[in-house]
Amino acid sequence: MTDTQWQVFEVFHQPVRGEPHVHVGSVHAPDAETAILMAKEQFARRQACVNIWVVRADAITATTYEDADIFEHGTDKSYREAFGYETTKRAKAVGDSAEL
Repeated sequence: MTDTQWQVFEVFHQPVRGEPHVHVGSVHAPDAETAILMAKEQFARRQACVNIWVVRADAITATTYEDADIFEHGTDKSYREAFGYETTKRAKAVGDSAEL
């Protein structure tokens, strides 16, 4: 960073208390306090917002796209998914027999 450029801060806002914070954009600012003020003006005026986080962009560590294999599932757990069960037909059959 040179003396003529401000730091980049990523902005996260919370639309409703208890909900997760969501990334909404970034601002350039000399420090975190100013970044919060700028983020409030930029992202909280027109959107519902109860809380704002700002994080220096250079403080974020992310995976690379070349490391995509770390997200692959180690074992097949498709048995946990409900797509293989025909619950609708069974529920209808139970409902039809109850009407008799």
